[in-house]
Amino acid sequence: MTETKKTNCLLIINDGPYGNERPYNALRLAMNLAKRPETHVRVFLMGDGVQCAARGQETPQGYYNTERMLSSVLRGGEVAT
Repeated sequence: MTETKKTNCLLIINDGPYGNERPYNALRLAMNLAKRPETHVRVFLMGDGVQCAARGQETPQGYYNTERMLSSVLRGGEVAT
């Protein structure tokens, strides 16, 4: 029997949740990777990126909610600060 190795992915977010697309794109990628059984994903929040995990965010009109996106990542991966 062959053992399948998991691919480990680390995404580092150091930008605040709103104002540019980088945190949004990183979280979209993390959510997709976390759904794959052959991939282990970890999101590391540092600097202003820690604000992506703030509870009870009031999302500006037309923006995504990073708190909900991180919750989705946690279903199949890890989030660390």
